[in-house]
Amino acid sequence: MKSLVIAEKPSVAADLARALGKIPKKGDHYENDEYVISYAVGHVVELEMPEDIDKKKYGFWRLETLPIIPEKFGLKPIEDAKERFTAVKKLLGRKDVDQVINACDAGREGELIFAYLYQLAKCRLPVKRAWMQTMTTEGIREAFRNLRDGERMAGLEQAARCRSESDWLIGINGTRALTKRMFGSRAGNVASVGRVQTPTLAMVYARELEIRHFRPRDYWRVTATFAVRQGTYEGVYQRPSFRRAEGDEHDRIDRIWDRAAAEAVHAACQGRPPAKVTEERKGSTQAAPRLYDLTTLQREANNRFGLPARRTLQIAQALYERHKVITYPRTDSRALPEDYQPTVRDTLRALGGPLAPFAAQVLEAGWVRPNKRIFNNAQISDHFAIIPTVNEARGLEDLEAKIFDMIARRFVAAFFPAAEFDVTTRISTVAPGHDFKTEGKVLTSAGWLAVYGRATVDEDSADGRSLPPLDPADGTPPAAVTTEATLHAEATKPPPRYTEATLLSAMEGAGKLVDDEELAEAMKERGLGTPATRADTIDGLINQKYIDRPQRELIPTAKAEQLIQFLAAVKAEELTKPDLTGEWEFKLRQMEQNRFPREKFMAEIVATTRGIVERVKGFEEDDSVARVTDILSPTDGKPLRETLRGYKSQDGELMIYKVIGGRRMEEPEVKELVEKRVVGPLDGFISAKTRARFAATLRLARDEEKGKWQASYDFGDKQDLGTLEPFWTDPANGAELCESGNSYVLRTREGEGWTQAFRVGRLMCQKSIPREAAIQLVTTGKTDLIQGFISKKGRPFDAFLKREAGRIAWEFPPRKPKVDKDGNPIVRKAKAPVDLSAAQVLGPSARHKGGELVATAEAFYVRRPEQDNRVVFTLKRQLCGRDIPEEEVQRLCAEGKTGLIPGFMSKRGQAFAAYLVLSPTGAKAEFEFPPR
Repeated sequence: MKSLVIAEKPSVAADLARALGKIPKKGDHYENDEYVISYAVGHVVELEMPEDIDKKKYGFWRLETLPIIPEKFGLKPIEDAKERFTAVKKLLGRKDVDQVINACDAGREGELIFAYLYQLAKCRLPVKRAWMQTMTTEGIREAFRNLRDGERMAGLEQAARCRSESDWLIGINGTRALTKRMFGSRAGNVASVGRVQTPTLAMVYARELEIRHFRPRDYWRVTATFAVRQGTYEGVYQRPSFRRAEGDEHDRIDRIWDRAAAEAVHAACQGRPPAKVTEERKGSTQAAPRLYDLTTLQREANNRFGLPARRTLQIAQALYERHKVITYPRTDSRALPEDYQPTVRDTLRALGGPLAPFAAQVLEAGWVRPNKRIFNNAQISDHFAIIPTVNEARGLEDLEAKIFDMIARRFVAAFFPAAEFDVTTRISTVAPGHDFKTEGKVLTSAGWLAVYGRATVDEDSADGRSLPPLDPADGTPPAAVTTEATLHAEATKPPPRYTEATLLSAMEGAGKLVDDEELAEAMKERGLGTPATRADTIDGLINQKYIDRPQRELIPTAKAEQLIQFLAAVKAEELTKPDLTGEWEFKLRQMEQNRFPREKFMAEIVATTRGIVERVKGFEEDDSVARVTDILSPTDGKPLRETLRGYKSQDGELMIYKVIGGRRMEEPEVKELVEKRVVGPLDGFISAKTRARFAATLRLARDEEKGKWQASYDFGDKQDLGTLEPFWTDPANGAELCESGNSYVLRTREGEGWTQAFRVGRLMCQKSIPREAAIQLVTTGKTDLIQGFISKKGRPFDAFLKREAGRIAWEFPPRKPKVDKDGNPIVRKAKAPVDLSAAQVLGPSARHKGGELVATAEAFYVRRPEQDNRVVFTLKRQLCGRDIPEEEVQRLCAEGKTGLIPGFMSKRGQAFAAYLVLSPTGAKAEFEFPPR
């Protein structure tokens, strides 16, 4: 009889087959006399949706059908994974298989993947569990030598099922109820909620409110330069007897809140007064940072390389599964098992490249020894910290190499001794008692910093410079001369917006926001979500249009603001607080240890779901208690009231929504719109179809057919040119510039009427275009340099506007050369041109004017002989594991598209077929997939 092994992915199944005796492949599985090895493709089975339960009742979203509480949760194959489910089910039914081994990822989600598949296949075979911490050959064999009984995993499976079913109940019911109440039947608007995503969104929104309501406070700082015999140094004024004002996070010892007091200190430093100098020197140490867990790795990769958390997880998963050079990455632990020291020594011996000398130094010095910061069983859950394996890191892509280097370097550095510093604190006192503080830090022993190539203190940091030493000639006690003093006028700043790195930290530490000690303790280890799911949560919020991500900042959208405000109004704030997750995690952890019953947990979730739905369904807004504004309605002359959704007249004839076109309307804008019947142009409207930002003018007018006042876009393209008011006339030909909607229009005479010569936006890339620039476009064809445009990615840039025939074009000033820390231009090394002297000529390329298609052993190129053989197209001979036939490349360059090419292999090990098509620029080929 044989054991059926079910892995989570095809690539893992291939690894298991190699490690367990080079088991040969038979069809889509591996098999020998002992094992049959098959695989899922992640989740292949999911919970049935409401419409699967009763399409007639739940197919349309209706408030009266809520809450939806299934008596028993049904399962179904995921649509894209039906074939895989059928294949595994067939193997589970084989007569020669007498047990199943669950070899899915070692964690709650891996347990759920297997449990759902096993249940839907109606399997009754006994189950064993392979719990793999590394994907090295020895790591796999070790897991199979120590298979766990399936019964031992019952608590983990129950917790996994409860997590899945609870998310279904809260998510399905909450989303349907809130969507119907917030958006009614408007298509495309979904108010999705969840017990992790909504508290995460609430944190981002709360930070945005802090920024929005922040009022800067002026303060002053005084710095002074002091001279002693052996040099000069700078000090910062310190307020005497400083104690931070209670509740004032902006209070600092070097901030003076009274201008007169600051000017008095500055005045005392004029005229080169002497300063009495005292200093204190003491040693300080800095221990090496701890090993990585997934969240810390994602956070630092975002800070260093700008990588989204999801991308970092993908790279780490590839290093673990495909390259097998790191241990299991989806971990929340930063420690190693206490019996792991022999493995650590083997790993250090195996490290090559620039880290090899440091690894050898660790071994020679005997620094691998018991250390609770590194080896600590109490700080290990299902998995331990991310470290390298004994496998050599070869064939890594650029980003894979960078992430591997982070992990390997941190691993080696963890065993090095602490870095040692001499810290000198110098106080220079100018009469009548104004103290100026200066700190200098000198690295006396690099310790672990040597692994990062730092043998000196960073000279760019404020406290990283060494101070000129005091000399006997400076007197006893020493004295310095105050050579210069500067008064700095500054202001407090609002807290920064979250980035993915800082939001990951906030999610990890969300337990600090929970008052209940037991729940906070449960969240201390995991926070909001798990290390493996936080990246998906952030991506989900972006995809659901709750968060925008220009560059690295995370900014809540108007839709997010609507959701959080509505949840507060219906008293469903528990969805916005981490307490719900804290309570779940506390009980799920107990359930994993068989200390909390599944039935009780689910009964509590059902009760919570019913409560949320009933409050949402029963909510009625009372307009009579809404805030009264100072905006007078044109319908009844009375002030508008601010309601949950907008600004409403008391007779109900006028409503200006707070969110128009995905853009939040500020109250002053609403006031201008109501009083002047027009406002704008305003930037930041968002297309519902393309999600592209656009600018528009809003006009308020009465719709006589509907009998209602309505705000609508005015782009100026429907206005009669003859009705416009000119603000400039061309003395040469009588052409006139006018404002029309959100544009400037140049009109010229055509018979008795007018015709449009050109149009330019009054607001472009979030920058107002002045009338003077429009006049320059008419008179000279080009504006002066306009500063402060903002690109689609949120980056500022400067540009000229040019008039080219009937359209407007951009012209950019030459880029300033990048400079090094000394201010010298950085000269970039030019890439060596591809040597095509021996390339095989395949013929002309019709899609590249004057281009010639050639081939080398590595790639296909199109070169332009008349331009010194400049390469304008490149395609590697092998793409996703598939050799590209020459005839298909010739077809690509002739028609712009190949035939359907089978046999490509994705990073997850799945085979696929695709066409190759030329990119819009013609410089590369892109995939195009056939319809499913």
